[in-house]
Amino acid sequence: MNTSPYVSIVIPLYNEAESLPELEAWIRRVLEQQGWPYEIIFVDDGSTDGSWRVIEALAQKNPHIRAFRFQRNYGKSAALNVGFRHARGQYIITMDADLQDSPDEIVPLVNMMEKEGYDLISGWKKERHDPLSKTLPSKLFNWVTRKVTGIPLHDFNCGLKIYRSQVAKALDIHGEMHRYLPAMAKWAGFRRIGEKVVKHYPRKYGVTKFGLERFINGFLDLMSMVFVQRFRRRPMHFFGTIGLLLFVAAMGIVAYLVGMKVYYSWVLQVHVPREVVDMPLFYIALTTAIIGFQLFLAGFLGELIASHSSRDDYRVMAAIDRSDPA
Repeated sequence: MNTSPYVSIVIPLYNEAESLPELEAWIRRVLEQQGWPYEIIFVDDGSTDGSWRVIEALAQKNPHIRAFRFQRNYGKSAALNVGFRHARGQYIITMDADLQDSPDEIVPLVNMMEKEGYDLISGWKKERHDPLSKTLPSKLFNWVTRKVTGIPLHDFNCGLKIYRSQVAKALDIHGEMHRYLPAMAKWAGFRRIGEKVVKHYPRKYGVTKFGLERFINGFLDLMSMVFVQRFRRRPMHFFGTIGLLLFVAAMGIVAYLVGMKVYYSWVLQVHVPREVVDMPLFYIALTTAIIGFQLFLAGFLGELIASHSSRDDYRVMAAIDRSDPA
């Protein structure tokens, strides 16, 4: 393909062999009607159901398909990371492979992006075709995320999103941070974040790959991300502050014990049989001082490695990539 694509459709997938032919045909029909140069990037996250064979067959018929296959299951964040890294379009659109996201939304998303100048637009599945066991925890999750990040989105975890290329390329996605891509974009300096109500369809094939544990992991990831974003470049501000407070508290306890000893012995002329070092409170102070010193030291070590940023090494075992070498 010599022409650079106008849009790149990045589709992470895991065991979605049944839905892939229908999804590819739907995307192709929508984009060819527009006459837009495009590419579809499938990232097979270690599927075991023959999804890669389906992708190979589709790629034989559609030269706009590029695909990457992981040696094992790394997770959605890893798949998106690889997809963003290889996408060449002016706009990068992500969607799930289970046919619950509608490719008909691609054109309205692109038009909204061009007209209103957003950096990122997130889909909002206002009417969801999911059981209460998914929708209720999702509402709580989104409410907490809105409060923590300050981004007024209703559906952070919607797979259907559109990014300007420079935004997607700037995101360092790791772990399970795919749930917080709008927040990551905001903290990377891209603050024009919009939202669009999108259609949501019932799952047609297979079963969901996510359980209730994703919400627990989601909250843990949120705390981790907030910490990393705020203190990644200045870990001493976190560890050093806590360490210093603990150290000061320990010194205060010791000063209190010594002061009480002096007061009873010299002022009140009362014999105190126990020495300061024999009192339990002294050992609490000693332990507090040690912990404070260790946290302070952790802050120094954090400052030494703060300039380093590492990416996970995902092992791609196969690829279909017709792009010209850059």
